[in-house]
Amino acid sequence: MTDLHPLAGVYAAAVSPLRNTDASSFDFESTLTFLHFLADRGCHGALLFGTTGEGPSFSPREREIFLRSVRVVRQQIRGFKLLAGTGTPSLTETIELTKLAYELGYDGTVVLPPYYFRKVSDDGLFQWFSELIEKAVPEGKYLLGYHIPPMTGIGFSLDLLERLKTKFPNQFAGIKDSSHDEAYASAIGQRFGKELLVLNGTDSYLQHALKNNAQGAITAPANLISDNLRQVWDLHQEGKDPSDAQKLVSEQRHFLEQYSPITPILKGLLHQIHGLPHWAVRPPLESANDKTIADAAEKFSKIMDDSTAKRVATLVKTEKI
Repeated sequence: MTDLHPLAGVYAAAVSPLRNTDASSFDFESTLTFLHFLADRGCHGALLFGTTGEGPSFSPREREIFLRSVRVVRQQIRGFKLLAGTGTPSLTETIELTKLAYELGYDGTVVLPPYYFRKVSDDGLFQWFSELIEKAVPEGKYLLGYHIPPMTGIGFSLDLLERLKTKFPNQFAGIKDSSHDEAYASAIGQRFGKELLVLNGTDSYLQHALKNNAQGAITAPANLISDNLRQVWDLHQEGKDPSDAQKLVSEQRHFLEQYSPITPILKGLLHQIHGLPHWAVRPPLESANDKTIADAAEKFSKIMDDSTAKRVATLVKTEKI
């Protein structure tokens, strides 16, 4: 397909590498290694300071320090895109962080609605995002709204999306849809087609979302399963059936959903399975203990082993090998 948005693709909602001896400080030494790991496993890019990255737990100054240090990866990995989570309940802070991300060369920003006031109207949200875009998003750059009502208590109605897209047809690129709502994914695709960039946040709905004009995904499990998500995405772009790949992705997602919040187990499994440092999490999150991580790693690896065995058996049966 050739009608894809420049930000289309598979992204990890990246965990934030924090020193396991001091959760108040970033592990800068291993951060670039981690981003190379994601790129090698099929990620088109990464979102920093999303929900999985514990974004709301970091001050604007801390985010600035990390965003400045990480941007060098764009020079090291050709085509690897960086998105920054810049939303806070404060419009002023959000404007400042969003402007900073573009000044540092980030490809896009992902912005939560102001989540403290949960009963605001579409008119209020339209005014908030209009001021943000007018003051912080340059021409030629892209902002995505972050639609995650289970966490924020408010989201983006279809009418609000249409108003923002009409007023800012280029700068307001679309949304990261973490509603976990198949009906919403269908409705948004039917209403906007590919005019609105939708990056799906629910791995188990990826094939469904792509069929309904989504152009990729930003997910927490992509820290571990981006290779399989990329297979679903690639097959869809090639006009082939990704159903088998989607089944594996869905099984992996459903397994990881047993652990909530998901960030501690992702950091544990990245260490246990892939040998990355066992990064800390910030309070109020708590790190997963060694036994929980070891048990999860064994069960998670078995999902992959069983899938491989089934695939080989199918190939033998059909005499493809």
